[in-house]
Amino acid sequence: MVSTIGILGAGRVGSAIARTALKAGYAVHIAGSGPAADIQLIVDIVTPGAVAMTAADVAATADLVVLAVPMHKFHSVDPGTLAGRIAIDTMNYWQPIDGNLHEFTADARSSSEVVAAYFADARLVKTLNHIGYHDLETDARPAGDPERHGLAIAGDVESAAVVAEVINRFGFDPVYAGPLEAGADFEPGSPIFGGRHTAAELAIELGLAEAA
Repeated sequence: MVSTIGILGAGRVGSAIARTALKAGYAVHIAGSGPAADIQLIVDIVTPGAVAMTAADVAATADLVVLAVPMHKFHSVDPGTLAGRIAIDTMNYWQPIDGNLHEFTADARSSSEVVAAYFADARLVKTLNHIGYHDLETDARPAGDPERHGLAIAGDVESAAVVAEVINRFGFDPVYAGPLEAGADFEPGSPIFGGRHTAAELAIELGLAEAA
């Protein structure tokens, strides 16, 4: 059972996820790229209640870890710290921002599969990448609300089930898309990316259900 969520990345995405997790009742440990003291003030102001730590301490103390760093910086995270851990990949490859990263432009796999190759011993799950960080906080709804949106999840079944409960508590209906390669269906450029869908609509977009 997840009680503490670790977040690597204290920027806009990481901070929005931290606030959402705190609101959902989770303990939150968060790290930037350096010592905890470097982000302590901004954490106190932007994500009150979260605990600033080093990345290594976040990985060591959380029940699951959220990767919320710019794609061009994911190599800055020591893969050894995530060995055996469930890690949520929220990242997207944006060439205008990340530059021409050969490992993505020259690889036909989804970005999460490329990232998973780096974090070879982690249990990587892709989700939270196709919703805007600002929408994460404003669109959350209680279970059963007709306006509740769905969020797609891709990864191994066991890890995805753990993440699905987190997504549910965040205020969204989790929709299991399949193994990690299925994450390509909700990357930038897909009909799902950046849109708002109910779980039923999302299932149709993912080819998991027939349109009515």
